[in-house]
Amino acid sequence: MPDATPGDTDYSLPVTATMAENMAEAQRLAQEAYALYVQKHAGDDGAPDADPFNILPAITDLQNTMANHPEQIVETAIDMWSRHAMLWTNMIAEMGGVKTEPVKGLENTGNDRRFQDEAWESNAVFSYLKQSYLLTSSVMRDTVQRMDAELPEDERAKLEFFTDRFVEAISPSNVFAMNPHVLKTTMEEKGANVVRGMRQMLRDLKRGDGDLLISQTNMDAFKVGKNIAVSPGKVIFQNDLIQLLQYKPATETVYERPLLIAPPWINKFYILDLNEKKSLIRWLVNQGYSVFVISWRNPESGSVERRFEDYVSEGFYEAIDAVLKETGQKSVNTVGYCIGGTMQSCALAHMAKTGDKRIHSATFFTAQADFEKAGDLKIFVDDKSLDRMSRDAKKQGGVLSAQEMAQAFNMMRGNDLIWSYVVNNYYLGKEPPAFDLLFWNADSTRMPGTCHVDYLRDFYRDNALSNGNLSMMGVQLDITKIKTPVYSVAAREDHIAPAESVYRTMKKFGSTVRFVVGGSGHIAGVVNPPDPDKVKYQYWTSPIAKSKWPERVEDWIANASETPGSWWPDWDKWLSKKSGAQVTPRYPGAVLGRIEDAPGSYVRVRSDHPVGD
Repeated sequence: MPDATPGDTDYSLPVTATMAENMAEAQRLAQEAYALYVQKHAGDDGAPDADPFNILPAITDLQNTMANHPEQIVETAIDMWSRHAMLWTNMIAEMGGVKTEPVKGLENTGNDRRFQDEAWESNAVFSYLKQSYLLTSSVMRDTVQRMDAELPEDERAKLEFFTDRFVEAISPSNVFAMNPHVLKTTMEEKGANVVRGMRQMLRDLKRGDGDLLISQTNMDAFKVGKNIAVSPGKVIFQNDLIQLLQYKPATETVYERPLLIAPPWINKFYILDLNEKKSLIRWLVNQGYSVFVISWRNPESGSVERRFEDYVSEGFYEAIDAVLKETGQKSVNTVGYCIGGTMQSCALAHMAKTGDKRIHSATFFTAQADFEKAGDLKIFVDDKSLDRMSRDAKKQGGVLSAQEMAQAFNMMRGNDLIWSYVVNNYYLGKEPPAFDLLFWNADSTRMPGTCHVDYLRDFYRDNALSNGNLSMMGVQLDITKIKTPVYSVAAREDHIAPAESVYRTMKKFGSTVRFVVGGSGHIAGVVNPPDPDKVKYQYWTSPIAKSKWPERVEDWIANASETPGSWWPDWDKWLSKKSGAQVTPRYPGAVLGRIEDAPGSYVRVRSDHPVGD
């Protein structure tokens, strides 16, 4: 690329023997990576599935709608191309040293982390590429949102989601030859960065068994049980589905009623025990609670096929029984996180019908039982997608690969969780830094195929639990009959369990609810420990009785009290009142015995190798 302005950096790549050798090696590695990808994703005809997310029907409907409104399309096109012409004129003028005014709609772009290199502003060509992209992406989003208003809600959501993903993908910052920082690095290193990057890409493809399992952190920097998930405790019970962990007390007395935590089985429980400062488990122990945690087994190819209700009966219920036997109590306080909370809702509804009193109070972390407003994940649950998952699970011996859900979660934040790593790892050839949260995120689990498809169909697609159309263990479930006292935490920026969806869930419960909205998202909104020296987020509470809650969660927040810092102490005040008297500390396995040290063996099973290995 020639100089754009006098004295500007020359971004053309030098032709040297070293550069040529490195580029040839990078091309060889890229061909090997592509062959591995095609081998994994080829269909029966030898070609990859052209529409794995079933977006083409919605695109066809959008095109028909656009054809019925030609005047709006012409008007939009004229406006877009007039602004593009102004951008081009500005570029020519700036190359001649003339200062120009920003084009309408592009006045404030300085906070976009994709365009931090100074060349995106100082170099007229790169500045034009950036502004042209921002203009085009804005027009694309606006056009889709205007035109899809006549389409069914599920098609609108799918179109807008994939439009955003497409817009993220086509950013010039993601294109090797259009990213000034990448070009400068390649010149300085004579292409060595590209060779390193292609090696990392090939390694990530092999780790994902043909799926690009992007490394978001240094996976060798952490070891479960050594420098992560290290709170002291014992495994005191296990079956083919769970290990039950009991943690060592840290206070002179403990609350009488034990606390059982049910994390999601699509992730590992140690998100609640990352390190001493971030560990909710350790914090609870330090407050005097007898803490028990379920560690779900990572299903293997050919393992026993289980349905959702099996996770309730063989997992949650058997864990409760073990906790009560270990402590000699008649009831337990429970916590359900994400899908663990959905499971807990089913259990509470089942218990309400059968007169089961084993749960004294229930806490929910970013958990849904009403899925009407469940957010972006709903776009993955049409019939074609569910059929594809069933076929994939059958091919893989009854389980879905860990990448299946990880891919969906990463797509929701594509710029942060996909494209920034593509640039850093594969273009710049840098190793990602060590970060415990991202290590946990990458240490994902496989999913039992039948159970997961049932979950997406019954809950996300059909909203059967909320609608009263779901049966488990021979009982018709009705969440309005739940009377157990509830503490529920939603996260305001949660894309996985949107605050509006959690709020709708709690409104349907027949119990009293202490509802709290935390700052940040699905993980940071929960893992937000009290720290007077580093107040990161906040939370909202309200004394308004549930019968008087407004229709929308944003209206609830508008009339709520905002408190800086962690919601954990607020929960402690609520939970302590449900936990009984103080008693002598309970040491792990005093009754049931000790199987092994925490965090146990189930959580150590990794999924970043081919299913069945």
